[in-house]
Amino acid sequence: MTEEPYYQSFLNRDRLIHIVDSDPSTCEALSVLFRLEGFQTSFSVDASSFVASLEKRLPDAVVLNLQLGPIDGLTLLQRIKALRRGTPVFMLADLPDLQMAVAAMKLGASDVMSKPVDTDNLLTAVRDGLRRDVHLGAMHRGRRPVEVRGFSQLTPREREVLQLISNGQSNKEAGLELGISPRTVEVHRARVMEKLGARNTADLLRIVLSS
Repeated sequence: MTEEPYYQSFLNRDRLIHIVDSDPSTCEALSVLFRLEGFQTSFSVDASSFVASLEKRLPDAVVLNLQLGPIDGLTLLQRIKALRRGTPVFMLADLPDLQMAVAAMKLGASDVMSKPVDTDNLLTAVRDGLRRDVHLGAMHRGRRPVEVRGFSQLTPREREVLQLISNGQSNKEAGLELGISPRTVEVHRARVMEKLGARNTADLLRIVLSS
């Protein structure tokens, strides 16, 4: 039996949820919901402002309306998934539309929910999405690329430290190889673990090996 990864709620303060919906009241209501859970939030009421926001900061999760218009939600979903950053995307539907829901799931959406939004289900889905290390991308020629959330956020030095730790080297050994102190290695390792959602070194290795 595989152990479920632990959800670290204290990290919510560093996580950004971006809501994209043409209805301002939906954006505001969901923003309040996520802020009460400790998340940072931002929202866009049109596709162009959302695309512009991606250049400033990629959110940790996106809640996106399927029927956005004039650029529909599926097009924006494809754009997010093309970044290959493992960002979970949760689609909202103003009206039930099975065909669009199926298309969204094939493109890599984490879930599709109809309005009115069941906030408990949405929060649970977002928590589960942020807890996972690996997400599936969109279907392409019968295959789904694997997206690993967090790895792209690592600095070059953090990647070096992760590589050495994964090879079984101690903080002292890694420090000698990189020309930095063991304490600095420890700081880098702590940041790597936070970005990847690892509880300890064993959990960190599990994430690396599973991806």
